[in-house]
Amino acid sequence: MLRSLSNVVAPRALARMFAAGPDMSKLKVTKTTTPREKLPAEELVFGANFADHMLEIDWTAAEGWKDPVIRPYGPFDIDPSASCYHYGGVCFEGLKAYIDDDGCARLFRPDMNMARFSRSSTRLGLPDFDQDAVLEGIKELVRLDKDWIPRKPGYSLYLRPTAIATQESLGVGAPSASKLFVITSPVGPYYKSGFAPVRLLADEHHVRAWPGGIGYTKAGGNYAPTVVPQKKANDAGYAQVMWLFGETGQVTEVGTMNMFVLWHNTAGELELVTPPLDDGTILPGVTRDSILHLVRSRGDVKVSEAPFTIYQMIDAIADGRMVEAFGAGTACIVSPIEGFNFKGVDYDIPLSADASKRAGDLTHELAEELMGIQYGRIEGPPGWSVKLD
Repeated sequence: MLRSLSNVVAPRALARMFAAGPDMSKLKVTKTTTPREKLPAEELVFGANFADHMLEIDWTAAEGWKDPVIRPYGPFDIDPSASCYHYGGVCFEGLKAYIDDDGCARLFRPDMNMARFSRSSTRLGLPDFDQDAVLEGIKELVRLDKDWIPRKPGYSLYLRPTAIATQESLGVGAPSASKLFVITSPVGPYYKSGFAPVRLLADEHHVRAWPGGIGYTKAGGNYAPTVVPQKKANDAGYAQVMWLFGETGQVTEVGTMNMFVLWHNTAGELELVTPPLDDGTILPGVTRDSILHLVRSRGDVKVSEAPFTIYQMIDAIADGRMVEAFGAGTACIVSPIEGFNFKGVDYDIPLSADASKRAGDLTHELAEELMGIQYGRIEGPPGWSVKLD
């Protein structure tokens, strides 16, 4: 039967069909007896404070997924030889829980996060899992710690699903043991300045990802090498790095966000362009996909997933064809860009004539629309805003 199925079902789909567990009907919940301190929303630092509970699920090659538990937030007991410490066997996800005007908790397109989490895990040799089951565990965790979701516009509960290889061995290979866990953190705006335009340092010396690599995953190894270039950019007065690739200066991402440019192309068309996903260097962002859908549905802007270079951006600025640019990701939703430095030269990117927007017109509209959908104030496409209560 397995052989006949493989003739009609794609290998990844087939693998998922036979990914057994975890069994969320066996979820055990142990509530904390010592609640953690909740800070006022205004004092929150992104990712520095954590809610009372966590979801934890262990796996072994011999037994498969063990019974899931929700327990008080706290440390693990993991052997120093565990392969996650030595060979980068770790990947993660990032999504948020929001409170709507009726006091109900909501998630935004969590199915996309689970699909990407599965792709990242299997690419690193970590075990696959039932995406619906893990999502149900996350929902239960959010329901339990709902009081940790800040009741303030622009604030949310950041959710961090993570998978790590825990095999106790220094050998390199697919792990025989793994742990999947989820922790949560109440957060406000990603930047202390809130929704405000940023300037970038275009980095021609360091490469974030390359064809054939794992740039399309949220593997931990994609992020550690960006720390030093990011610090250099910050020290030079820039908020983020604009990542380039190849001799042509192909624009890939900005910081940990997908990059978007709105310009009048050389044919005179108003075009929103973002790098394509075809060579595996670009992370398939949930916010990226949402923006592409929303702008395409407007019908007034050409939308392209196509390569472009920093030299094309410079030409568009010089010719007066550049309209605006922004980054997009779960942490910041959209981040307006007001300029960048390349080879020691500063280039300005236009913002709206309405200074109160602090962004380009389209950037501002997308921020308002996405946040409206996330908080349940705007009716988005079916299935985007998932209500938990």
